[in-house]
Amino acid sequence: MKIGIGLPFKTSRDSWPAVEALARKADQGPYSSFAVIDRLAYDNYEPLIMLAALASVTRRIRLMTAVLVGPLRGAGVLAKQTATIDAISGGRLSLGIAVGSREDDSLVAPSGFHDRGRRFNRQLELMRQIWRGEIVNDAQRPVGPETARPGGPELLIGGTAPRALDRVGQYADGYVMGGGALDPEWARGVLRQVNDSWRRHGRGGRPRIVASVLAALGPGAEEALRGAFGDYYGGDPARLEARLARATLSTPEAIRNAIALHQELGTDELIFKPATLAPDQFDRLTEVVAQS
Repeated sequence: MKIGIGLPFKTSRDSWPAVEALARKADQGPYSSFAVIDRLAYDNYEPLIMLAALASVTRRIRLMTAVLVGPLRGAGVLAKQTATIDAISGGRLSLGIAVGSREDDSLVAPSGFHDRGRRFNRQLELMRQIWRGEIVNDAQRPVGPETARPGGPELLIGGTAPRALDRVGQYADGYVMGGGALDPEWARGVLRQVNDSWRRHGRGGRPRIVASVLAALGPGAEEALRGAFGDYYGGDPARLEARLARATLSTPEAIRNAIALHQELGTDELIFKPATLAPDQFDRLTEVVAQS
């Protein structure tokens, strides 16, 4: 199983030097991917612009959205943006994408919220056509650039609703698992549904499985996690309390247990997102990962 690293939820205006430093360190190893989140009505960098910038300062590590909120963007523009990142990074883009669950993001875009699932399906279909070089909607020419990976960048579906999980077999190369990834029973149930979708749609092989979790280590680790979750879910108290009630990663033992759990589940890649951009978090996490 590969181990990746990502960014905290928040990346405010003055975060770029720390983001760049973290990506450069991650590119040196031992990590396989560098993951970023997507929100619109939140204090974070736009993920695709950020990954384009990071493509120029990294050479090895994969660049991943975990996850991008697809319906906030037009299909053609998103296909071109992601093809560009894939091309300039030498095929290192992994596009984790989902419908999103925050209505405020849709309000700000603006974009419809209650029909987002239907629009997302059409978006995925159009993006696949564009990446294959097909002309869509009677345009005069196809959309470039050609992606480094034939057929488009790696596409991973996020979400937990049955309709979301069924998209894995229908459209994607795999699945990216979010907040429930530390709950063994929940994770096993989701993976069963993902594999059922894969077989139902007649796909060969197996879907690639990625899990993404928030972690903090050292003095004040539990407070850092609570602060990060509190800031992210602060407008939704019910979701905040539900998230805080789950297992958290605030000790080396908890990190090692998470690695062991996902090795047992057959996860292909486990991504740890530090709760803060403090430099010691990378060093502490890397030490535990190297010993696991």
